[in-house]
Amino acid sequence: MTTTTLSAPGAPARTGGGDAIGPALRARRTRLLHWIAVHTVAVAAALFFVLPFAFVFLTSVMSDGQAMSGELWPTEWHWSNYATVFHTPGFLDWWKNSLMYASLGTLFTVCSAVPVAYALAKFRFRGRRAAMILVISTMMLPPQVIVIPMYLVWAQQLHLSGSLWPLIIPMAFGDAYSIFLLRQFLLTIPQEYIESAKVDGCGEVRTLLKIVVPMAKPGIAAIALFQFFYCWNDYFGPQIYAAQNPGAWTLSYGLESFKSAHNVDWNLTMAATLLIMVPVILVFFFAQKAFVEGVTLTGVKG
Repeated sequence: MTTTTLSAPGAPARTGGGDAIGPALRARRTRLLHWIAVHTVAVAAALFFVLPFAFVFLTSVMSDGQAMSGELWPTEWHWSNYATVFHTPGFLDWWKNSLMYASLGTLFTVCSAVPVAYALAKFRFRGRRAAMILVISTMMLPPQVIVIPMYLVWAQQLHLSGSLWPLIIPMAFGDAYSIFLLRQFLLTIPQEYIESAKVDGCGEVRTLLKIVVPMAKPGIAAIALFQFFYCWNDYFGPQIYAAQNPGAWTLSYGLESFKSAHNVDWNLTMAATLLIMVPVILVFFFAQKAFVEGVTLTGVKG
């Protein structure tokens, strides 16, 4: 005997797949909650890094009376604060000095690190491992340990104190961190490319310039950006060698003098700080692809 169950008028009809709808909805809700959780953490992390820059920017366009008064949004936008900073005596000279220091320091570091890293990565010679250990060991030596003897050499023997050359010239003789980082990247380049170039008659220098350097552009970009950021933000070096000559100050060191002269004008101090940060942010923004690729691929092989 068959029993037929009739549904009430207006009630949804029951189907045989009702048991499958529940798990499907739960899985969809789980994925939605996971997406919200992941992106909420990402947004919170982004705000953690962005809010200080937003605070600096908003304060830089406030008036003298409103800056640091507890109000977060400018009542009037004073874009003239940036012009005031630019017309501060010495500010453009600090810009030129920082640009020269960062540009020459980066160029010298790259030109000196590439051949050394290539030799340590691809040459087979006695003492290669010991040379690599020596390079790495120099990274463990704080610069403050050798600052006094180095200052005596540059100031008393070479008479270059009061300038940035004691900071720029040593970069032409290699940087341990750049050599190590680039050497790790060059280890990822297959040896077959180099051997093929040598079979075709290329010498070591031509192989380096024509084969290795084009393939190592991400690694070279990474060490170049690291060195540029280091030179641009360096405060300790200019304080030691250029403190007695205001004409050789960099932006990082000159900002301290600017803050002392405008200790109550926080809007101008924030405007100067933002102007110093903008070049670094722009460089990283346009070169972040090569930078991330170079850092990611470094260390694939040991």
